[in-house]
Amino acid sequence: MFPTADDVRKALAGVHDPEIKRPITELGMVKDVVVGKDGVVDVAVYLTVQGCPLRDKITADVTAAVSGLPGVTGVRVALDVMSDAQRTDLRKMLRGGVDEPVIPFAQPGSLTRVYCVASGKGGVGKSSVTVNLAVAMAARGLSVGVVDADIYGHSIPRMLGTEARPTQVEKMIMPPQSHGVKLISIGMFTPGNTPVVWRGPMLHRALQQFLADVFWGDLDVLLLDLPPGTGDVAISVAQLVPNAEILVVTTPQQAAAEVAERAGSIALQTRQRVAGVIENMSYYELPDGTRADIFGSGGGAAVAASLTAAVGADVPLLGQVPLDPRLREQGDAGTPIVLAHPESPAAGVLTDVARQLSVRSRGLAGRLLNVSPR
Repeated sequence: MFPTADDVRKALAGVHDPEIKRPITELGMVKDVVVGKDGVVDVAVYLTVQGCPLRDKITADVTAAVSGLPGVTGVRVALDVMSDAQRTDLRKMLRGGVDEPVIPFAQPGSLTRVYCVASGKGGVGKSSVTVNLAVAMAARGLSVGVVDADIYGHSIPRMLGTEARPTQVEKMIMPPQSHGVKLISIGMFTPGNTPVVWRGPMLHRALQQFLADVFWGDLDVLLLDLPPGTGDVAISVAQLVPNAEILVVTTPQQAAAEVAERAGSIALQTRQRVAGVIENMSYYELPDGTRADIFGSGGGAAVAASLTAAVGADVPLLGQVPLDPRLREQGDAGTPIVLAHPESPAAGVLTDVARQLSVRSRGLAGRLLNVSPR
């Protein structure tokens, strides 16, 4: 007893496009199904673009799904490429019929929590904190994306261990994934280690494209790794995603803390909410169990207290991450410490911060409400 073509299509409904994360039957990628009298099934599949980097995975997934049906003696997969009209229809379907790209996270009713990871100065471990929070959240079962908004000093792809390039489907960009996290970075579009030499308007446009042209899907959390300071990118984020919340990363050193306060205080001008402060490099634990305050102490608490007074809302100190050489080593290796050494104190603090940010209820502080006095 051989399966019918409908049986095969039902089985193919369990095969998802690796980038879009939806069934290939729903995306119009199944071109044809023919069941032979000998039990061999021929399946023709449309790829979204020529030279699709995941063609082998699609072929393997289709073969596995159809091979499991009773009576199937073999599976042959033929690959074709969508026409321009088919890609246009696909883009419209994914964007809900909207022709012009919009930033989904800025739309009323968006349930994606957007965090801007900011610091007053460089070298405080902002990017390391970002990737570890993202991976820890993804490990909790959340759908997470990361925008490497540090255009000049991009480092997120290396820290997440990927050299993959985005795939463009018509006017949409499909972001690569690593460790369960979707990510986009200007480094994916520049050859080698070429520097990016842009002025403010170009930075704004790049960030707008990362947020609107990239197909992120249904995200629970989006993290933006901002450049240090309070310059063009921080202002652009406030304009493009006004409901984004700010996470301030600092070190215990008082000089660094003073600069970090400025990064958090931008919320006073942009009317964004400050979600909390993370103190990195808090202490170094010696072999005998004592702690050495290499960079001083109290900086994170001082920033949290100062921002609480400035914005008029509670700004908690979310965690104090100890110095651990493995945090740097795993960033260079592309496997964040929360995955490589989850038992380490640093990973424990970062995982706990990710938990706090994942379960916090959505508040109205810092958000613009569409109300007016009577």
